[in-house]
Amino acid sequence: MWKLFKYDGHYIQGEFISKHSSEAAAIKKAEKVIKHTYAEKSKLNKDIIIWLDGEDHMPLGMIIKKTR
Repeated sequence: MWKLFKYDGHYIQGEFISKHSSEAAAIKKAEKVIKHTYAEKSKLNKDIIIWLDGEDHMPLGMIIKKTR
C-alpha cells in the first residue's frame, strides 16, 4: 500500500493525505495536492520512499511503501 504524506512545517511525514494500491495513482494524487517539482526514489531497508521536493529542493512531502 502506497501512502502519501505532506510536510506540515515540522515533520516531512506530517499530514497523511491518502493511500493507494499503485505507485502511479499515488504520484498522480501528489501532483494534484502537493504540486512538487522534483521526485527522488530511494530504498531504505525494506521500505520504498519517494521524496517530493519543490523548486528550491525544499521538502514538500513523501510517498512511502512498506514491504515485508
